[in-house]
Amino acid sequence: MKKLIFILLAVGLPLGIATLANPTGLTLAGWPAMTALALGVFVIQWLAFIPARLFKTERFYDLTGSITYIAVTLAAISAATAPSGAQWLIAIMILLWSGRLGSFLFRRIHAAGGDQRFDHIKVSSSRFFVAWTLQGAWVVMTSCAALTAILSVEQTVVGAIYIIGAVMWLAGFAIEVIADQQKSRFRADPANTGRFINVGLWAHSRHPNYFGEILLWAGIAMMAIPYLSGTQWMVMLSPLFVYALLTRISGIPTLVRRGEELWGDDPAYQAYVANTPRLLPRLR
Repeated sequence: MKKLIFILLAVGLPLGIATLANPTGLTLAGWPAMTALALGVFVIQWLAFIPARLFKTERFYDLTGSITYIAVTLAAISAATAPSGAQWLIAIMILLWSGRLGSFLFRRIHAAGGDQRFDHIKVSSSRFFVAWTLQGAWVVMTSCAALTAILSVEQTVVGAIYIIGAVMWLAGFAIEVIADQQKSRFRADPANTGRFINVGLWAHSRHPNYFGEILLWAGIAMMAIPYLSGTQWMVMLSPLFVYALLTRISGIPTLVRRGEELWGDDPAYQAYVANTPRLLPRLR
């Protein structure tokens, strides 16, 4: 019963926000456009869950998420009424981010042979289904501000808020890419086997990739502000959702526990944790 209630909330909340954010009168396949896009996101996850469960594999989990971002963004730009260059730029940013991250995670999980996060999840049909449903909620909640802006019929003049948001996205995207590349190179060096990374951006933040992720989604939300009115302001929960999930629920808490298990007794790791910010980079 608890899992059922959790699933209903994970689906109902994003669908509700998407519906409230729909531009007046805009429909897609007979549904309010934002509602249709959100439903499509969940349907993709549930369809992908079927073969994933049959073969007990999580190898295509992250790739499916990225493909969903691409599909929903292309659907939104196709449904939009004469989108402006500013709206196209938001769409291109989502496509660049999802294509880059999806391919990166896909290569990483295949090189590793699996994802340890799912070792105790994929053996249970209900828990595995919840994981796929949560990915749908993640996609809808993170992208809802962008999709609302792309679908907007308002002719909005780009101003300082939009430009600041674009700069935030660019900085966040660059930080995430550099952090991922640095960690990949670190792990590829046999001399670093069994060691924790504390070089490059990782010398200034213990989770610079997540800082970049939070920053870029906050930038997207800023870029969406000129297009919002009325109940559409609900989509500003998007960056708060990203921050809460990565810092309080998944992401960082999971990695902190993993780090303690591997290096908790290592004085060097203890010093690294004590002297390096958890998220916000510090120059030194």
